[in-house]
Amino acid sequence: MASAMLSLASACPSASLSAHENLKVKLKPGSASLSFNKEKSNLFINTKSSGRISMVAVVNASRFEGVTMAPPDPILGVSEAFKADTHESKLNLGVGAYRTEELQPYVLNVVKKAENLMVERGENKEYLPIEGLAAFNKVTAELLFGADNPVIKQQRVATVQGLSGTGSLRLAAALIERYFPGAKVLISSPTWGNHKNIFNDARVPWSEYRYYDPKTVGLDFEGMLADIKAAPEGSFVLLHGCAHNPTGIDPTPEQWEKIADVIQEKNHIAFFDVAYQGFASGSLDGDAASVRLFAARGMEILVAQSYSKNLGLYAERIGAINVVCSSADAAARVKSQLKRLARPMYSNPPIHGARIVANVVGDPSLFNEWKAEMEMMAGRIKNVRQKLYDYLSAKDKSGKDWSFILKQIGMFSFTGLNKTQTENMTNKWRVYMTKDGRISLAGLSLAKCEYLADAIVDSFHNVS
Repeated sequence: MASAMLSLASACPSASLSAHENLKVKLKPGSASLSFNKEKSNLFINTKSSGRISMVAVVNASRFEGVTMAPPDPILGVSEAFKADTHESKLNLGVGAYRTEELQPYVLNVVKKAENLMVERGENKEYLPIEGLAAFNKVTAELLFGADNPVIKQQRVATVQGLSGTGSLRLAAALIERYFPGAKVLISSPTWGNHKNIFNDARVPWSEYRYYDPKTVGLDFEGMLADIKAAPEGSFVLLHGCAHNPTGIDPTPEQWEKIADVIQEKNHIAFFDVAYQGFASGSLDGDAASVRLFAARGMEILVAQSYSKNLGLYAERIGAINVVCSSADAAARVKSQLKRLARPMYSNPPIHGARIVANVVGDPSLFNEWKAEMEMMAGRIKNVRQKLYDYLSAKDKSGKDWSFILKQIGMFSFTGLNKTQTENMTNKWRVYMTKDGRISLAGLSLAKCEYLADAIVDSFHNVS
């Protein structure tokens, strides 16, 4: 009887049955009948056995019939497709996660030491305050701005631990929606795929400013300035502090000065996303130069931080939102409202990653070891970037200039390949990447550079 019930449930889905007031189907003489009640959206089987009648509910029509299947995430979906592929030459250049030369995940030695310290101290797992671990908030703000920066000494920075970069951006978006109603956020074209999702879900309006120039595979600086100037006064301008994602194209120090000029003239607020401090160039101070430039001008700014890349703490979800204010009093009020927003959103942040960061950044010995490991990781990416350029230049006989590969910085390279060409990269060459032409050099080894160069040259010249 159980099997009969299951087969009937699948043969008569609720969507088709709902068109009838009551539906009855005879299963076997004297044994059972099936009925559907429209008002209650219930499907029943009536059974007769030894003179008794029993009624069993088989299917309840789902209240979620109107929920459609969401498309796969454009970045994380690449990894899912990669895992399903069994081809021996497959290469995953989609997700921005560091890999060793053997293309294996890497846990920093300094992270292991910091975790051992936690075990030795017997630290507990009690709830953190809403704003996070105090030791973490202190060292992360000092790492970003410099311990001797006036904004630190004058207590003008409101720092709240967030759920990595994404959660920190989302918390800031909630702050904008509540206290700057109607204010628009300007986002670079292109940008990290999740930026638009974050502001859409926070109900913060956004528009794009020109950034990437496909003709030069470089920065459209004049277009960028023009669009920032044309934006409504008081807009928030989302800037990538270093290693722009997805292009790897950063403004020069002189260009950063001009960007700051325009933002000040228009009374805009700069909103930095800093996901690669120390990981882009190997220098923590160098990669924070853009943020410190704006702070030195006395500008009020927002800065979201992440430790996913530079400490390899991807799964720990550790980051922070920093708001630089004109006074300590304003910073205290902003921090109180960030905490108020965080409380119903996720209550309080996780402790494990925060303690790792506090231990590493707060200990001179571990801090120096971390800097050395970051330089090693950044150096490996620079090496594969150079090797890829060498192979592209040697194999492409068309005279195309591939030097933009070397001018870009950080984990990613924007190849200039279009959607059809990237599909050829995946379908023919088993190179998994995002459809916008971005590749993660962190997932490339020196041994695979020639193979990747062959795939790029083929796709660029033989697919339109």
